[in-house]
Amino acid sequence: MFHKFKLKNSLNVVVAPLKETKVVTILLFFGVGSRYEKQNNLGVSHFIEHMFFKGTKKRPTALKISQSIESLGAEFNAFTGKDFTGYYIKVNSDHLEKATEILSDMILHSKFEEKEINKEKGVIIEEINMFEDNPLIRIDDLFENTLFGNQQLGMYVYGTRESIRGMKREDFISYVNNYYTSGNALLGFAGCVNASLVKKLAGRFFGKLKKGSKKAPRKVDLGKIRNRVSLEYKKSEQTQLAMGFPAYRYTHRDIVALKIMDVIFGGNMSSRLFVKVREKHGLAYQVRSYAGQYQDTGVMMVQAGLDNRKLEKTVGLIMEELRKMRSKNVSQAELKKAKDFMKGRLIVQLEDSENLANWLLRQQLFNGKMMTLEEKFSKIDAVSVGDVKRVAKDVINFKKLNVAVIGPLIDEEKLKKLFN
Repeated sequence: MFHKFKLKNSLNVVVAPLKETKVVTILLFFGVGSRYEKQNNLGVSHFIEHMFFKGTKKRPTALKISQSIESLGAEFNAFTGKDFTGYYIKVNSDHLEKATEILSDMILHSKFEEKEINKEKGVIIEEINMFEDNPLIRIDDLFENTLFGNQQLGMYVYGTRESIRGMKREDFISYVNNYYTSGNALLGFAGCVNASLVKKLAGRFFGKLKKGSKKAPRKVDLGKIRNRVSLEYKKSEQTQLAMGFPAYRYTHRDIVALKIMDVIFGGNMSSRLFVKVREKHGLAYQVRSYAGQYQDTGVMMVQAGLDNRKLEKTVGLIMEELRKMRSKNVSQAELKKAKDFMKGRLIVQLEDSENLANWLLRQQLFNGKMMTLEEKFSKIDAVSVGDVKRVAKDVINFKKLNVAVIGPLIDEEKLKKLFN
């Protein structure tokens, strides 16, 4: 399913051929994100991601870069998380060499011109405004800020208006020199590719990526997590709710059992939460649970968009389902359905070259190794009813329940009584 090799500069490269496709995705990961930042450079990881699209010596403007990629009919983008940053081009395999050259040019030869930095500050501040004006996006950030507090995992990926305005060219150069190195990176090719061609292209275009070692972030202090409620008053037709707990890191031995529990609880349209809140009571259009991971911890979150007048009733139903999940066994039928859902969803997702590259590189970055689909299925099949019960009891810890709410009609005292 995949091959892995290392260039002379210690850059690890993953190749994952897919049959019956003409498309290839080139994905470059760096093991750095917003949790690696300090108070004086909040948002620099995300800002740098923008700047790699702003001009190189060979392609001196953002327009030249976009024209070069779009002339291939390719998709291209980048993303910044808290633990990692990624850049990709998805293209007809006939243009693999050219696409690889363009991506390497952006990463190795970006100019970081002062005038472009100053111009992009306005763009990013407008991006912050967009996020803050959209409660559906804002609620996830507010929840993790509530859960992790002033630790780096609690900070916003895009930074603050003040930190963005204060950034200088030397901040970017220093950050790139420190984190954008071969030992802190992974390069992936998935789709219509073969390993021998990739070895030539990777060595030719990424062999000069600066050498360096893998970086570790400051660990989150789980002892600082306690019950917190954050409320943001905003005039809107709907109230956004997020509530949840700290959970498991990427490499935790029970991570698959947690994922299965999450599917049963609120991970799809036949889950307990969806059926109770939406189908039975008609209280929300969107209601879901989500189990996400970081290097040293994770989150289990319930999120819903609600009628402003029905917040308390919905919270009561969610709490009821959480208590039930924690105290009672799931049925064998629920367990089988969740396993089948997870396996089927993986098969569908990994038919896409971008998803496949992402799936493999995340494993390599955080686990230090990659599983085949068959190995993943074996782990899913091995989870028992008892495993799900044990994990539910461990993760659903009401002493560490955190809540974030955005809306116009929030009765703080009523809300706190429900959670107590």
